[in-house]
Amino acid sequence: MEAIYNPQAIEATVQKFWTDNNTFQAIENPDKEKFYCLAMFPYPSGRLHMGHVRNYSLGDVISRYQRMQGKNVMQPMGWDAFGLPAENAAIKNNTAPGNWTYENIDYMRNQLQSLGFGYDWGRELATCKQDYYRWEQWFFTKLYEKGLVYKKNATVNWDPVDQTVLANEQVIDGRGWRSGAIVERKEIPQWFIKITAYAEELLNDLDQLTDWPEQVKTMQRNWIGRSQGVEMTFNVADSKESFDIYTTRPDTLMGVTYVALAAQHPLAVAAAKDNVELSAFIEECKSSKTTEADMAAMEKKGVDTGLKAIHPLTGELVPVWAANFVLMDYGSGAVMSVPGHDQRDYEFALKYDLAIKQVIAGQESDDIAKAAITEKSTLINSGEFDGLDFEQAFKAISDKLISEEKGKVTTNYRLRDWGVSRQRYWGTPIPMINLANGESVPVPEDELPVVLPEDVVMNGTTSPIKDDPQWAKTTYNGEAALRETDTFDTFMESSWYYARYCSPNDDSQMLDPAKANYWLPVDQYIGGIEHAILHLLYSRFFHKLLRDVGLVECDEPFKKLLCQGMVLADTYYREAENGAQEWIAPSNVTVERDDKGQVTSSISKLDGQPVLSAGMSKMSKSKNNGIDPQEVIEKYGADTVRLFIMFTSPPEQTLEWSDAGVEGAHRFVKRVYKLANDLVESTQGVDISDLSKLTLNADQKKLRRELHKTIAKVTDDIGRRNTFNTAIAAIMELMNHLGKAKLNSDEDKAVMQEAVRAVVLMLTPITPHLCHHLWQAVGGSDVNVEDASWPVVDESALVEDEKLIIVQVNGKVRAKITVAADASKEDVEALGLNDESVLKFTNGNTIRKVIYIPGKLLNIVAN
Repeated sequence: MEAIYNPQAIEATVQKFWTDNNTFQAIENPDKEKFYCLAMFPYPSGRLHMGHVRNYSLGDVISRYQRMQGKNVMQPMGWDAFGLPAENAAIKNNTAPGNWTYENIDYMRNQLQSLGFGYDWGRELATCKQDYYRWEQWFFTKLYEKGLVYKKNATVNWDPVDQTVLANEQVIDGRGWRSGAIVERKEIPQWFIKITAYAEELLNDLDQLTDWPEQVKTMQRNWIGRSQGVEMTFNVADSKESFDIYTTRPDTLMGVTYVALAAQHPLAVAAAKDNVELSAFIEECKSSKTTEADMAAMEKKGVDTGLKAIHPLTGELVPVWAANFVLMDYGSGAVMSVPGHDQRDYEFALKYDLAIKQVIAGQESDDIAKAAITEKSTLINSGEFDGLDFEQAFKAISDKLISEEKGKVTTNYRLRDWGVSRQRYWGTPIPMINLANGESVPVPEDELPVVLPEDVVMNGTTSPIKDDPQWAKTTYNGEAALRETDTFDTFMESSWYYARYCSPNDDSQMLDPAKANYWLPVDQYIGGIEHAILHLLYSRFFHKLLRDVGLVECDEPFKKLLCQGMVLADTYYREAENGAQEWIAPSNVTVERDDKGQVTSSISKLDGQPVLSAGMSKMSKSKNNGIDPQEVIEKYGADTVRLFIMFTSPPEQTLEWSDAGVEGAHRFVKRVYKLANDLVESTQGVDISDLSKLTLNADQKKLRRELHKTIAKVTDDIGRRNTFNTAIAAIMELMNHLGKAKLNSDEDKAVMQEAVRAVVLMLTPITPHLCHHLWQAVGGSDVNVEDASWPVVDESALVEDEKLIIVQVNGKVRAKITVAADASKEDVEALGLNDESVLKFTNGNTIRKVIYIPGKLLNIVAN
């Protein structure tokens, strides 16, 4: 064993051993308890960032720990490889998205391997490869056959220059994020999957997920948005037209003073034919933002359509307005407006001088002249319904609407069907054929996959498969037809990859049910909180679809969920002449700090001039504060990076990157190596492995007690609590005890050997290269440490022969005495009262009282 720790040499040797021996290959074994650990797979953007490193370090520690518990562990890795960023990068670098993606995958795979993650690389998949998306296409056609897929016109954000649909977040100040063109609201055909058919089950089954963060479940409940309300019909005066609205507050029905329609509502569009102002307003709304957050903040605007609606109970006529805060995509595109009891309606009514009527009593401090009264209370000004509370009014009003055939009680959901169409190129082609008669049919199974051509030239605007008329041409039943040229939303690929890992190389079926049902559900899933809604909800939905076609048996895909926090780093900048901030990489800044760690000076290494500190923020390219994992690995080794990541912060909280912290982690790794080396040198040729043959003194027993207390804590912290930082802190504390221990007698060496072996085992999930290298050197079993068992607590070692008792005189500590663990109260009092240090403060005084807290404290009251 070399005396000096050389992480680069050790890690290269150990990683080669793992590769040569297929150490982490997962094979189904019905006789062994399985454990499927999965961290959300990365987008192959080019390089790993520290957020990746944290995510995958967490997964690897859990996987290795469970392996040492004797479980059959599977930990796979793959690539979320389709998506718009690849197209943009390809345009920028004058290449094809496929080339860019595959090069990135190769580079990032090497980075992951250099960190020593225990992946079964034989299960690697990339969602952009035919052997993956073929089955996604097959499954989509099956969903179509089951009536869960449909096509309809939907309103989208359309960039007229780039000729593509934009997500809401790609619309900046009404313009396309890349082209700068004014974005239009446009109706185009889109494909949808009926996630709403599973809304109730998706909501109810959240109760099964007892090991998910409550915050995530709450976010999903709110997104699904189950509510019970009343759907009612308003007839249009002097017309045969009518429209429906849905409300969860039928108790306010008597306070309706106007009705608001979406600008795209058919009634508004029809009215605009003879109304120039309304027509212009509808055009204006086509470029409006449509996220809920944007709509809540934007100015409320509207135009009177000139129509009057008939109140379903009173028969009163109320004006019908087109308003920019109503969307056709939500509900029926029409809402009843009760300005007395809805603040948005209130502000709109004030702006356009519309009536405000109070029909809910509210509290004594409420003033409808100042704001809407939004709480539920007793009805007033509501005729026959006066005096009813919310529940009573809900039933009475809904009953009357039902009896007059003007309404019904319904359960509604905020959730909308999943629109899976994208007009970009780098994605899975949607496996549908558009016929000459306007119908659409699935691509026959024997023609799958519909292959996406990869040898393409990007023109910066349109999709290559839309530009190539030959690609779309096909036949169906002998008739000429056209393939669908839209591609899938990339959430499709990430919604079922966890299941494909169970049989990734099966070219005969989407999933092998036997293998899928052995491994699923995923026992531990790890990923950022930013995926709490869409990715996790779509995955849960997809899993239920897989279940309902007989491919899996369980109801949910992920048993336990861990959402790791962000990685933060220092940020430095200068202000340019135009006022913009120019961000400078932390590695290019020399920093001085005060005793509290605050920055007192920051100087650019590039020009020697001062820069400004902006504190800690999330690592990002935009602020140039990312830390390249490869540079840190090359300097300190992967084990140091992993230890720092796991020790610095609890997994759910943000992690602040610190060069000093990394150096501290490296010092600790070297301490472990040195202690092991010292043990090896001191025990050469000596057989001290059997502690049962040795008689230990008090100090040796105390050290064993510290050891086994640490094993118990680390086992609980990692296995149950997932508080890896406190587990490492406990090992560090044990190392402090070991560093002070003697290595003279065989008994000293035997206890030390037991302790060092346990330290190596407990650190194996965290610093696996080091521990693999040390294991057999410190007398571990012939089994490689990856297959060794987790250390077991020796309960007998925890039994204390002696107790340390604190002795106080009049509340002040005056002595510490050691007594037998089973010493009686009388014996302890006698020892304490006769201790020389105690006698100095009690001689000549009267002992008034002696209080003994067994095993801890003796307090003597004297005067």
